[in-house]
Amino acid sequence: MGAGAIAPEYAAGLPESSLSLAGVVDLDADRAASLADARGCPSFADLETAMERVDAPLVVNLTSHAAHAAVTRTALEADRHVYSQKPLALDADEARSLVALARDRGLALGCAPGTPRAPSQRRAGRLLADGRLGPVGLGYAHAHVGRVTDWHDRPDSFLEIGPLYDGAVYPLALLVSWFGPVERVRVADALDVWPAREDRRPSTPSHVEATLAFAAGPTVRLTASFYAPHRSREFYGLELHGDDGSLYLKGTGAMGDDRDAVRFGRVGREYVSAPPDAPGEPYEYVEAVERLAASIEAGSPSRAGGRRGAHVVAVCNAIEAAAEGDGPVAVDDCDATADPPPAPAVRPEKQIGGETDAGAAALRLPAVGFGCSRYRDGEYVERADSIETALDAGYRLFDSAELYGNEHRIGELLAAPGAPDRERVFLLGKAWRTNHRREHLLDACAGSREELGIDAFDCYALHWPSALEHRGELRRLAEKPVERQEALTFPEDADGELAADDVSLATAWENLEAVHDRGWARTLGICNVSRAQLETVLEAGAVDPALVQVERHPYRPRNDLIDFCHERGIRVVAHSPLSAPGLLDEPVLNAIGTERGLSPAEVVIAWNVSRGVVPIPSSTAESHVVSNLAAGSERLTADEIARVDALRDPDFER
Repeated sequence: MGAGAIAPEYAAGLPESSLSLAGVVDLDADRAASLADARGCPSFADLETAMERVDAPLVVNLTSHAAHAAVTRTALEADRHVYSQKPLALDADEARSLVALARDRGLALGCAPGTPRAPSQRRAGRLLADGRLGPVGLGYAHAHVGRVTDWHDRPDSFLEIGPLYDGAVYPLALLVSWFGPVERVRVADALDVWPAREDRRPSTPSHVEATLAFAAGPTVRLTASFYAPHRSREFYGLELHGDDGSLYLKGTGAMGDDRDAVRFGRVGREYVSAPPDAPGEPYEYVEAVERLAASIEAGSPSRAGGRRGAHVVAVCNAIEAAAEGDGPVAVDDCDATADPPPAPAVRPEKQIGGETDAGAAALRLPAVGFGCSRYRDGEYVERADSIETALDAGYRLFDSAELYGNEHRIGELLAAPGAPDRERVFLLGKAWRTNHRREHLLDACAGSREELGIDAFDCYALHWPSALEHRGELRRLAEKPVERQEALTFPEDADGELAADDVSLATAWENLEAVHDRGWARTLGICNVSRAQLETVLEAGAVDPALVQVERHPYRPRNDLIDFCHERGIRVVAHSPLSAPGLLDEPVLNAIGTERGLSPAEVVIAWNVSRGVVPIPSSTAESHVVSNLAAGSERLTADEIARVDALRDPDFER
């Protein structure tokens, strides 16, 4: 119902949905016919006739703002489920009565906007659920709708209702979905600011500001404006401040998933982009309608969207009352409830007897991890700042090792305000080659756990399959002189050769299982192995490795080993994915990147992820930290993968 400017946007998503269009209704018969003809369905000039002739269970109400309530009531009284464009009504009592009518008749009632489920909004919501901000105290929300007379071909409906009911509903719907209902409007003001040259003027205040207190705690200043241009610095921006950090979302009404749409800054640090790290599609208007239809098919017609829509109307009404001088105004919650996205889960089930509780393949890893090695270009470097940047950007797999000597730094970052909850981080630890004997391996794991401040590793691995002589513990290795570091980690015999220790791989793996038996590691892994060495572990061990880490890049793709691992439910992690000399200058990587808008490094990251391999790039530059993570949301085609695979160099050596 309604074939105006927004109707084609809804219709555009129908071919990819489970829905079909049964008819189009509009008071403008020509406009209805135009849309209906394009979709192969009948058109009508009034809703009653349409409902008599078309046996469709769901009405999508896309009429003008002021007509929403009346059309929705007509459809509900005809026992049709309804999805309404925003606002549900202009009066809170009317909105509540519509929800009650739907409830009494057992009908579904949904209301736009559905953008709280759009990709960047859900990404920001997951960051909240991750515990990054701590308790949220303050927020600033904008709805700069702009001069509707400049950008809309039929602005009268907008000018009649004002910026609250058209624009403010976007940040309000999102905030209510995250935090639940607004408890009261503390204070509000309204202005009739408008250019004198304009013939058409709003019939309600063109600019409104209000301070809202949410029952769950946050206090948010809301600005809704027809006067402030929609191309101003803030369009539908939202900034939240908590005890431990701040979140900035570029657009509460955005449909896409721009890399920089979400930014996080913990207290005392600059904002860092938190990009998408998994594939996603832009939000389609019809998605909310499809979800409502699914609830109908399931026999549980949803009215949650209607309740939220009614509460948003109640908030707008209360803002108007407060702006007229009524002082703080309580807001009816209309039984609206929060519906935030769940926090990401990356930690594994505990591995038992070679299989996890849900099977070996159940090991859940992020698409891209972060390497914490200090060794770069022949020198040891401090990595605390880049690791903190990676945490803020959204990395959730961190590759640590006692060799790196910075486990205590990582532990300090994980314990600091603004860090993600421990349950949201996958920690991979590695015992160095000098600690393959059982007593040394247990001491090494205990020391690493203490430095990191954790009860157990998500995975604990042998850093290399071969053993070297033990020359002393490696705790706080980074704080020792470089010469001492080298003597401890790469011990030499009298001839200046590496001093090997007589510990077989099978024995070293048996010793590693003792760590698992004590509950100090949920899963076990092994690094830098050949297929033959991995087969030795699989044959000798009581607990199968859940993870294998090897050097992998286009010059050395290791596809046979990867296939072998994946056939057995073993996840593969790729270290040093970008550091092979000359790799990022390869023309084929540049060509694929140019076609996709990616850098050569991002192409390599995407190449790994597309094969189910988790790359762990290591960077000290913020821009690279962010772009490497964002590349995890890309997937290469089979042809592109083959073009990258063709770079394989059997003679490659570092």
